[in-house]
Amino acid sequence: MKQFILFTLLFAASSTFSQVLDSVEYSIDGQKFTAFYAKPTKITKKTKTILIVHEWWGLNDYPKSRALQIAREGNIGFCIDMYGKGKIAANPKDAQALATPFYKDSDFSFNRFMAGYNQSLKIEGVDSSKIVAIGYCFGGSVVLNAAKMGAPIDGVASFHGGLAGIPVDKSKLKAAVLVCNGAADSFVPVEEINEFKKQMTEAGADLTFIDYPEATHAFTNPNATATGKKFSMPISYNAAADKQSWIDFNQFMKTKVK
Repeated sequence: MKQFILFTLLFAASSTFSQVLDSVEYSIDGQKFTAFYAKPTKITKKTKTILIVHEWWGLNDYPKSRALQIAREGNIGFCIDMYGKGKIAANPKDAQALATPFYKDSDFSFNRFMAGYNQSLKIEGVDSSKIVAIGYCFGGSVVLNAAKMGAPIDGVASFHGGLAGIPVDKSKLKAAVLVCNGAADSFVPVEEINEFKKQMTEAGADLTFIDYPEATHAFTNPNATATGKKFSMPISYNAAADKQSWIDFNQFMKTKVK
């Protein structure tokens, strides 16, 4: 198995450590996929696995950096490859082409997610009773729909993800849900938010919904501001919202995932 040194990160004021990503390859109907994961130095009974679904750009360095962050915090971070090995969009047109089939076909999206989920179970230290899924933008939609379709996960968190997914089926939705939404996100209209909350309430879902003031779409991604300017997209990084949403996610993990 190949190892990838992705970043050299400061872990304390006086010490620098190299975080390592491992990869695992798998196939779906003859197509190759590559997932990336990072593990903490020590696996304990409290260690959880956090599945990460990338933005519509594909499995680039951003979700990998989150896996490394998760490992430093004592959990396993596993990046699911939704598009296939090496498929990363360089512009919004290509990203839309890659993402559209998933928005159109929830079963297709669910099966890709579950293929990644099943691969994660093969990683030493992964406990199937302690798995959470998080997603960013496109990935937020993917993980929310996976939870609605009964994915065997304890919790799910969407960061600036779309909410206009499949209807909630209370007989299938078992996971606790956290939505970290940018209050200034023009891609997620108020009507969409209200309908999502209504459905979740009617289904008796365990929902935590948090708005972050002045945060736009992609507010957690440090590259979002430059990308927004390059392609004239209303997206930007918001350091305060990024930091607070991660604090809120960790609190969600402590209270909702045992």
